[in-house]
Parts: sequence; C-alpha cells; structure tokens
Amino acid sequence: MLHDLFNPSVQHALDLIGIFVFAISGALLAVRKNFDVFGIAVLAEATALGGGIVRDLIIGAVPPAAFTDLGYFLMPLVASVLVFFLHPEVERTQTAVNVFDAAGLGLFCVTGTTKAYDYGLGLTSSAALGLATAVGGGVLRDVLANEVPSLLRWDRDLYAVPAIVGATMVVLCIRFDVLNAYTSGAAVLTAFVLRLLAMHYHWRAPRAWNRRSSAREESEKATAQ
Repeated sequence: MLHDLFNPSVQHALDLIGIFVFAISGALLAVRKNFDVFGIAVLAEATALGGGIVRDLIIGAVPPAAFTDLGYFLMPLVASVLVFFLHPEVERTQTAVNVFDAAGLGLFCVTGTTKAYDYGLGLTSSAALGLATAVGGGVLRDVLANEVPSLLRWDRDLYAVPAIVGATMVVLCIRFDVLNAYTSGAAVLTAFVLRLLAMHYHWRAPRAWNRRSSAREESEKATAQ
C-alpha cells in the first residue's frame, strides 16, 4: 500500500530528509550535554532511526529498514559531522530545523501507520505504531541523555498530539477505503500544520484537573526569591 501512495524514489528522498532533521535535533542535544563525538553520533542515530526500528521489530519487518539501506544509517552521521563542526551556526537556524522536524513528524506518522497496516495489524494498532514511528526516536534520545522525555513534559508544546491526529486520519481513510496519495498527503499536512501552530501559540496538553505541578511550584518559588 505504501508504494501505491508515493513514488518510491520520492518516498526515499523524503525519508532521508526526515532522518537528517531528526538526527540534527539529537546531535544538538548531545552538544548541549557536552558529549564527545561518539556520543553525538549515537544520539543522532538513535533520534533519527529509533522510532522506525521499534516499529519494524514489532511488525516483524526484519532486518529493520535502517539496517538494509545504507543511506538511512549514513545520514545521521552526516548530521553529526555538521553539528560537531558547525553547531553554533546550526543553533542559529533552530527555527528552520523545527519546521523540518514538524514535516518529518507528519511524514513518519503517516508512513509508519501505513506500513504497520500493510503487515497485518489492526487499525488501532497501526495508528499506535504510526505514533511510535514519529516520536519514538525523540523519546529514546531524551532517555539516553538522562532527561525526562519531552513527550511527557507539561511545559513543552504539543508534539504527540499532531502525530496522533495524522495517524488517526490515515486509519479512518483505510477504514472507509479512501486512502490514496491525496488523503495521505492531507494527513501529513494536517499533522505538520498542527505542530507548527502548537509551536507558534505554545499549545500544551491539559494536566490533571485542579492539581498544581510541583515543577511549576518550584519555578514560582525560585522566581519569588
């Protein structure tokens, strides 16, 4: 089904772009954490490929695509070299990186959902793996860097929700037999735009009703002092 939606060469090019941008975010975090060159490369690879590897292992697509296509493995290394030597310049283009990251989020939640369905999973499970494809690398990046995953933090702009919306659109299109290049493109675009809006307006998911965050309380105490 995936090959019916996108031209294989176009799909491959988009995958490499998404992998590169995700790798940039991992490498930049490694620099902020003062990792050495090996740590930078590991965090870049984990961020870029982690979600896809988890998906492929779950659905039985082995060996995972990350290990059968040399380009998938080399692209994060290219990003690592770029950040290693030019990280101040890359930091200054963070807005552009965030935009491409949002595009990668939209693309991977759609392709991940579609690939999972191709391997026989149900609609709900396919959507869950679409989400895992899109955000799994970021979670792995934060865990390796000894940070609370951004996905779970109340003080970060919506990230998982746009991917959930995109994956849900795909499974609804599958359910009603209207999935094609146009509807899948609409799902990618919807997730992309939602992520951009979340970053621009700082949309955040609600927390527990009528409960204050200890992190917020600590922040307020520090400000008062």
